[in-house]
Amino acid sequence: MPVENWSDTVLVAHLSDDPQFSDDLSSIEDSIDAGSKDAVLDFAAVQFVNSSNLARLLKLRKQMITSNRRLMLCSISTKVWGAFLVTGLDKVFQFSDNVPTALATLQMA
Repeated sequence: MPVENWSDTVLVAHLSDDPQFSDDLSSIEDSIDAGSKDAVLDFAAVQFVNSSNLARLLKLRKQMITSNRRLMLCSISTKVWGAFLVTGLDKVFQFSDNVPTALATLQMA
């Protein structure tokens, strides 16, 4: 998973599909612990999420809120979006269509 420091305050992570997904989230958690940054998670390569993945995302969200940082999820496939809808997490996370739109949203806020 490529993680890029888009700016001094924003991290962009291009997530991989399972089984790498969990390792990707661990790397992101470590990166966020190392510095106070907003994060954009690009789900373009993710075709499926399970309950463990969703739990890890919630943990990451809590970590971000505690650090007073923002988390954006983008490029969500229809299958993955269905998991967010069924669990009600579509109302918990902030979503964007793609990485450029997510970055613009973070800059404007």
